[in-house]
Amino acid sequence: MSKPARPLPAVTDVDIRLLRVFRTVVECGGFSAAEVELNISRAAISLHMADLERRLGMSLCRRGRAGFLLTDEGRLAYEAALRLLAGLESFRSEINTAHGRLRGELNIGITDNLVTLPQMHVTHALRGLKTQAPDVRVNIRMIPPNEIERGVLDGRLHVGVVPARRALPGLARLPLYEEESLLYCGRGHPLFDLPAEAVTRAAVEAADAVAPTRAPLPHALNTTATATDREGVAFLLLTGCYVGFLPVHYARQWVERGAMRALLPDSHRHSLDFHAVTKTGAQPNLVLERFMELLGQATAGPPEGP
Repeated sequence: MSKPARPLPAVTDVDIRLLRVFRTVVECGGFSAAEVELNISRAAISLHMADLERRLGMSLCRRGRAGFLLTDEGRLAYEAALRLLAGLESFRSEINTAHGRLRGELNIGITDNLVTLPQMHVTHALRGLKTQAPDVRVNIRMIPPNEIERGVLDGRLHVGVVPARRALPGLARLPLYEEESLLYCGRGHPLFDLPAEAVTRAAVEAADAVAPTRAPLPHALNTTATATDREGVAFLLLTGCYVGFLPVHYARQWVERGAMRALLPDSHRHSLDFHAVTKTGAQPNLVLERFMELLGQATAGPPEGP
């Protein structure tokens, strides 16, 4: 598609709407996955994308048997769209701040399977925000930690909850949780019915193990499978063919039903801290400030159950 002979005209409301569709398509990885997120048909998404390409005078993506792929121009347009949409949200937040009103959006990214933690700090803070600011629209995305951090840094997310594995520049952190994990196997595994004293380190280290895709295991295990998230680890453990680490709060539902058991809990255990992250030096945002105040209050108080 040839480039326009004249500069791009003033950005209109229609352009903003099309750019939001484009952003969702990119973040979902294609038209089909974006159908659910946008609640419109694939045909309508295709028309919107074609309209945006005409308005910008560039080809944004390729789609076909090889899947969805951004062009070089598409990647440039996507990054520019992120900055534009984040700027619009920042403008709205600043105007609301000037009026002293708690209105607008709170966009949160959270690592998967934290909802079963007994210390429900995020839940209690969200409850307080809804009580104090019923007009605020809360949007939660369950995505990997690296995507959460990028989202906070580029303005797509206001706050994220991530493991405290490393400190990225530009992010402020509030400690939230300390999560303990144990090594488990599922019913049907050769180690499942053994007495605790008969489960040896050698037997555990020889067993097939499932490991998280992005995080190294804290112990030497025979990794023969990987999973991108904890639910994937649980699926494989419940086959009775693998051992693997799960957070205690998440595995409890299966342990109580007799579907999982912990192995060598005195030696094969580790803990992981989770922090809430926000962008340092971000524009004033009353909604985010109130939420972080509530989150700080929740973490400072005694542990609360569901």
